Amino acid sequence: MSILFTILFFIVAIAVSWPLGYFLFRVMEPGPKLSPLHAGLERFITRIGGKFITQGSDWKEYSIAMLIFNALIFAAVFLVLLGQSVLPLNPDGKGPLELSMIFHTVASFVTNTNQQHYSGEVSLSYFSQLALMWLQFVTPAVGLAALAAICRALSGSTDVGNFYRDTLRATLFILLPMAVIVGLILAFSGVPMTLGGTIKAITLEGPEQLISRGPAAAFVAIKQLGTNGGGFFGPNSAHPFENPSFFTNAIECLCIIIIPMACVWMFGRITGRMKHALVIFIVMGSLMIACAGLAEYFENAPARALTGLAVAQNVGNQEGKELRFGTEASALWSVVATSTSNGSGNCMYDSLNPLTLLLPLFGMWSNVAFGGVGVGFINMFMYVIIGVFICGMMVGRSPEYLARKVETAEMKVALLALLVHPLLILGCTAWFAMTPLGIDTVGNPGSHGFTEILYEFTSAAANNGSGMGGLKNSTVPWNVVAGIVMLLARFIPIILPLAIAGMLAAKKPVPETSGTLHTDRTLFGFVLLGSVIFIGALLFLPVAVLGPIAEHLSVLTK
Repeated sequence: MSILFTILFFIVAIAVSWPLGYFLFRVMEPGPKLSPLHAGLERFITRIGGKFITQGSDWKEYSIAMLIFNALIFAAVFLVLLGQSVLPLNPDGKGPLELSMIFHTVASFVTNTNQQHYSGEVSLSYFSQLALMWLQFVTPAVGLAALAAICRALSGSTDVGNFYRDTLRATLFILLPMAVIVGLILAFSGVPMTLGGTIKAITLEGPEQLISRGPAAAFVAIKQLGTNGGGFFGPNSAHPFENPSFFTNAIECLCIIIIPMACVWMFGRITGRMKHALVIFIVMGSLMIACAGLAEYFENAPARALTGLAVAQNVGNQEGKELRFGTEASALWSVVATSTSNGSGNCMYDSLNPLTLLLPLFGMWSNVAFGGVGVGFINMFMYVIIGVFICGMMVGRSPEYLARKVETAEMKVALLALLVHPLLILGCTAWFAMTPLGIDTVGNPGSHGFTEILYEFTSAAANNGSGMGGLKNSTVPWNVVAGIVMLLARFIPIILPLAIAGMLAAKKPVPETSGTLHTDRTLFGFVLLGSVIFIGALLFLPVAVLGPIAEHLSVLTK
């Protein structure tokens, strides 16, 4: 039954992504013909921004505009959290947050990471939650805008568009209407949608209990669609108010993946290379489906504490799971969420079997199996450039990509972009694993404790946001260092690929010959897949052995 559900899930996701990809293309590249609704909205936007949002730009101007915009929204939301105790929509009288916690939270949501070192219903007012929800709209829009700019450059244009116009289009025309539809579905399915404060209830045993609620349906809808992942409630998508049934679980999990999938088709349509997009889609899909299948297989083994007991037979690892979802749906969610830089979780990741946990880690290490909205394809673009260069060197000719020569300058930038990710993860993990900054905060000794540190920095560097619950990560060092990692890991891997695309666009196209590498063939698909797997293995295999693999082997020897 679990296999059938997984197969059906991916079939539905792929089927939805195709028309959605066309919709993304029509919104981000509307051309001369616009629907009456979009034409009216475009006129409204143009009147507000004028030439400020209509004039074109090169990749450098686009990058500067993106950085300025993100700096402004960082400052705005920082001030909101700083003054939440005196701002409206605070029926439960939430007080101010500690400064390092504010920095971490704002850095997390501005970078589309949504890593949380706090519990939302305990620490934040409704006004603060709504401010973070606003970021959950505009930050995935930034990723989608950056992808559209790269696609335009790869199609041969040195004018990559206007950042502000692209961001407005992605927010108003794509994310907002989709979030309204999904929010209504969730509200009618039992997810709360209210601005009322905490209510008091008398339990069956007699004591009084405070029950938190709020505009959760709206928050959850965009947190999944935008591959955000921050939880309105502390337990995230395992909380019955965020995810009350198997139906809502399937809908929310589907929402996580459909826009990242559609981004691949949008790339194909903007560049006019649909066959090339299909090859990339198959590589991404193969990685995710393989990880999902392995995660479900590994999670069918009982938890470490129950290994060998009769009660654990044929039930899988039920530790840290919600019974309304089960082992298989939890394993599938963990892979889908971590592969797409969505930090939500419908189970406790700290309780996953060691080899199961290796699959979410791999999803974040590679960060290319569809990835976050827009940025997932941007990350894969680096591997495409690497694959093209490797193939060109193997046959002894200058590498070419989309009729442009890939030369030394592009390769230097590509390698730098590729190395930023492991440098942030491995460097910070080594630092915290060797010092009291990390040693004093782990909840478990040995390899599992090491994995907790490794997972936290992997999540931050992948702009994912999920975490292992055993880590006491609300300290000042964790808040500051993880916040800096998230900021660097968000903008460097966007700006550098944008630079490569701009450099390629400035070159004259070269004619196709019999020796030209065809990127729309099966051979290139295998080269691309091999590049992702082998480069990832070389970079992260040592820490995988020290963490999840060592823990798994320790279980076998007992």
